[in-house]
Amino acid sequence: MPEHSVADPGPLGLAGFAMTTFALSSANANLWSGAGVAAALALALIYGGTAQFAAGMWEFARKNTFGALAFTSYGAFWIGLWLLLHGGPVANGTDTVAVYLLAWTIFTLYMTVAAMKTSTAVFAVFVVLSITFIFLTIGAWGAGHTDFTRIGGWAGLVTAALAWYASAAGVINDTHKRVVLPVGPRG
Repeated sequence: MPEHSVADPGPLGLAGFAMTTFALSSANANLWSGAGVAAALALALIYGGTAQFAAGMWEFARKNTFGALAFTSYGAFWIGLWLLLHGGPVANGTDTVAVYLLAWTIFTLYMTVAAMKTSTAVFAVFVVLSITFIFLTIGAWGAGHTDFTRIGGWAGLVTAALAWYASAAGVINDTHKRVVLPVGPRG
């Protein structure tokens, strides 16, 4: 295993993604709407956005193309969503969020193909995230698709749990210098 000058940023990126996804998905699943959205937007700018984006930059330093693209992109996703929901530079139309989510669905689908060569834990995150984005995109299109948004919210909660597991495995396994939480190699 090569010696790295930078600690593994994967657990940080996954944790930022998981926590922000959990908060917004709880609102989408209609568990607690206002509180979930407010928490998600605060997290989207700092933890899901900035910290995850930084994790992506550190993955570049480790020459991990998959991690660099995933964390930098999803960090940018959260910052972009924050801007979009706070009346960003362009006026929002009725399908603006749907178009935003559709673009991220496409990105997530091809990242899922790449994730097949990572670990079972990370691959599972991307499979369920793809399902989440598909339902949220349909739910955001037009009006009256709240059931799709709710299903996307529940899928997002599963995504968050899987990402938290992968994050926990990364930090716990590294700290204990042995496999405590298996992630299942795929590649």
